[in-house]
Amino acid sequence: MAYKVLPPEGGRAPIKMWCDGVSVEDDAVEQLKRVAEMPFIYNHLAVMPDVHLGKGATIGSVVPTVGAVIPAAVGVDLGCGMFAWRLSIRTSDLPDNLHAMRSDIEAAVPHGRTDNGGANDRGAWGEITPTNAARWQALAERYAKIIDKHPKARAQNSVNHLGTLGTGNHFIEVCKDTEDHVWVMLHSGSRGAGNKIGTYFIEKAKEDMRRYFINLPDADLAYIPEGTSLFDDYVEAVHWAQDFAWANRESMMVNTLAAIQKHVPKFEISEEAVNCHHNYIAKEHHFGKNIWVTRKGAVRARKGDLGIIPGSMGTGSYIVEGLGNEQSFCSCSHGAGRRMSRTRAMKEISLDDHIKATEGVECRKDAGVLDESPAAYKDISAVIAAQSDLVRVKYHLTQLLNVKG
Repeated sequence: MAYKVLPPEGGRAPIKMWCDGVSVEDDAVEQLKRVAEMPFIYNHLAVMPDVHLGKGATIGSVVPTVGAVIPAAVGVDLGCGMFAWRLSIRTSDLPDNLHAMRSDIEAAVPHGRTDNGGANDRGAWGEITPTNAARWQALAERYAKIIDKHPKARAQNSVNHLGTLGTGNHFIEVCKDTEDHVWVMLHSGSRGAGNKIGTYFIEKAKEDMRRYFINLPDADLAYIPEGTSLFDDYVEAVHWAQDFAWANRESMMVNTLAAIQKHVPKFEISEEAVNCHHNYIAKEHHFGKNIWVTRKGAVRARKGDLGIIPGSMGTGSYIVEGLGNEQSFCSCSHGAGRRMSRTRAMKEISLDDHIKATEGVECRKDAGVLDESPAAYKDISAVIAAQSDLVRVKYHLTQLLNVKG
């Protein structure tokens, strides 16, 4: 058995953890126990090896429920996920120096955040491109219906964030696999629109808990019961945000490939492409029942599903194929997982440490990204080894170039 079980105590659901050889912080375990106390947890919680403390629910967890969902367990970066595409070229076709390519990608995809997200924010489009305008048109009518019902869920930036990277652990990378094929990989979600939807419904759930005097082990475990209009509206809004996130990644990929083409004019897109969410909810069938599955920092890994498990800025990433392990609700990890909080990383990781850890990678080497340096994350090889019964590795990628906000 590749997982260990924290047995049920006091009515708590069992917790199955794929964490062999990977450290798990005590606070994360305690948070998992609080989630498992909720009466609508179905069968057991599944915990991935990249698990670490989160808000509401633990990042790297799969939360199956019947009759309710916990908005904070889904989080606010709704639909966050990965997109990777293999190109027809090999590393020998790339320029010896990738600095100019990185600059062109940074110019092609808005990233970061300035002006408190206001009109002059460099992380948003000031002028909407015709292609993004068309993408937005496919989303606009549904968004308008959501906002008509819930005006406070409106974001300051919506269409302006379509095709933008953001900050934190979001990135764009040019990588190579073990046979020197070049890959382009990126990580982002539903940006300001999804954040506002997630934040709004988390607060609505908390208001209901206070209204009906429902005491919880953690206020962030406030839930929305199925069968209510708020539940239906929440699911509709989350699914819209997931679609926005998907379109966002597609837009960024197109612009990234155009930037690369300035330096490598002749290449084609291979059939090897992966686009997967890792912060989302879905209705699925498990253990004989239709249930809601919340993956908070986890990827669906049904038999044959392709997924992406990225490491950090300098430690490589993996394209994997799901094995359909039902005990994990057909899931796997979404990354390496943090071993340090951002605050701790900024204090403990020196700039020299970061430069050494990212040697050979064309990327930011300044104090502003120390919280994203490889030392802030768990050992990705140990994380992969701990889930050998959940996925098999198809490709091991190594970073050549990294863009961060």
